[in-house]
Amino acid sequence: MQSSVLELRPATASDAGDIARIWREGWLDAHLGHVPRELVEARTADSFAARAAGAIASTIVATRADAVAGFVMIVEDQVDQLYLDRSARGGGVGAALLGEAERRVIASGHAHAWLAVASGNAPARRFYERQGWIDDGPFVHGAPVSGGVIDVDCHRFRSPEREH
Repeated sequence: MQSSVLELRPATASDAGDIARIWREGWLDAHLGHVPRELVEARTADSFAARAAGAIASTIVATRADAVAGFVMIVEDQVDQLYLDRSARGGGVGAALLGEAERRVIASGHAHAWLAVASGNAPARRFYERQGWIDDGPFVHGAPVSGGVIDVDCHRFRSPEREH
């Protein structure tokens, strides 16, 4: 996927299957061993499919050669989800999606964007630090599940002050 031009665009309903697959694979890669067992059990393939379909309007996809390489979801001032296809990791797709999400959050009137990273997800924490994001420290994030939330130990990152 890394050989062709990267394009960012709003997600469409036809992207939902790719988004769900990428999200589930990436979520498992990043979260197993770092979140409560109950959350892992709740994150079924069907749950990702339903959540992906329900979040299309707030999702931006990165494509290469018309294939979805990754996506980012934005909820108000939060970069809610950012995941890449395994084949697209390390090729600048994540930085492009994060930058676009930050631009959209700022353009909508917020002073900065923020996101939550599971405390044990050291690779993601390093990625956000390399992008200049600031680790505001640990907090407990309520991960939504059917019928409620499950508390997850996370770190809250926020975008740096930039000239826009």
